Amino acid sequence: MYLKHSLSDDLVRYKGLCFSYKTTQKSSLRYRVVVGIGGNIGDVKRRFMHLFYYLKKQKQVELLQTSSLLQNPPFGFLEQDDFFNGLLVLQTSKQPRHFLDYLHRVEKKFARKRSFANAPRSLDLDIIFFDNRVINTPRLQIPHKEWSKRQSVVIPLMDLV
Repeated sequence: MYLKHSLSDDLVRYKGLCFSYKTTQKSSLRYRVVVGIGGNIGDVKRRFMHLFYYLKKQKQVELLQTSSLLQNPPFGFLEQDDFFNGLLVLQTSKQPRHFLDYLHRVEKKFARKRSFANAPRSLDLDIIFFDNRVINTPRLQIPHKEWSKRQSVVIPLMDLV
């Protein structure tokens, strides 16, 4: 169950047990990573809840915190349903490129299919920040490019402060 709060005509925030979560447990894993989650196909909030419990069981990561979820309009390709977005704070000992590969495997497990840029999707996982690293390669950009211009990142980020 989620508590719903309208922020504007096209932005709605949802809070629930899994989203607005924070642990006090200390992690033994090395790197702190902020991951953006998004999706707009099917029952996204339910899928995010399944993702939460899936990540809680993983040994490669420790889930430290989640933001609330934000329902917001799509950008880029506009002929699609609204997106739900949020942020996860994870700890991992994987290096950034290996962690990206791990996220792609998780997306695949949750039925992600890649078709075109900004297409509808069941689950999208993006590295927003990876410790204090800056990486700029064709395959990986950290911090995530234009994160500061996206409401889908900035608004949930306020929950993590």
